Amino acid sequence: MKRPFRLVILAGILLVLFYFVRESFFNDDNYIKPLLKEREDKDLTFRSRDNTPFESEDRQKFRNLVYYEPNTAYRIKADVKRLEKQDTLHMPLTDGNTEAYLRYAIATFKLEGQPQQLTLYKKIAKGEEEETFFVPFTDKTNGFDTYGGGRYLDIPFKEDPKTVLLDFNRAYSPFCAYNPEYVCPVPPRDNHLPVAIPAGEKTYEHKE
Repeated sequence: MKRPFRLVILAGILLVLFYFVRESFFNDDNYIKPLLKEREDKDLTFRSRDNTPFESEDRQKFRNLVYYEPNTAYRIKADVKRLEKQDTLHMPLTDGNTEAYLRYAIATFKLEGQPQQLTLYKKIAKGEEEETFFVPFTDKTNGFDTYGGGRYLDIPFKEDPKTVLLDFNRAYSPFCAYNPEYVCPVPPRDNHLPVAIPAGEKTYEHKE
């Protein structure tokens, strides 16, 4: 009788540990709290004199950026296929010029039950090693809730990855969304998503 009793006690302990680990490591708060802190820090940066896209008058009026509520459904694990031919795309800029980016890989995933894909780019810069994939994209929120020119994602670079995490809660607007004096890459057509992505940064409206 002692052995079954010990097994019941052990099973109970393991169950408690399971729930403790799940709450400690997989609770949404462990994702959402750091995300909200990042947004607060960005607001502080935009209020500073040295790291803001705003002109002096707009900076003084600035209070905070506007976002969709965090939604873990838009934190998506995507499969990645590295392109056999990694050609160079001269991505258009808002001033009419172009900037060279390497088409590195294709990320595939599903949204609203439909297959989607985005191209992962690496900026080509002499003497610099890019530590992120650059993912400019457009979706059906552009011109309504979000900046009309599209938004960006930055993903930590890994050589020949099999998967990447597309965290649309961290999608952000380019500096030219706040100040037309800035020059920004224009998302290419192959990175248009035919669905709405109600996650990440919304349109910023200048205060009068």
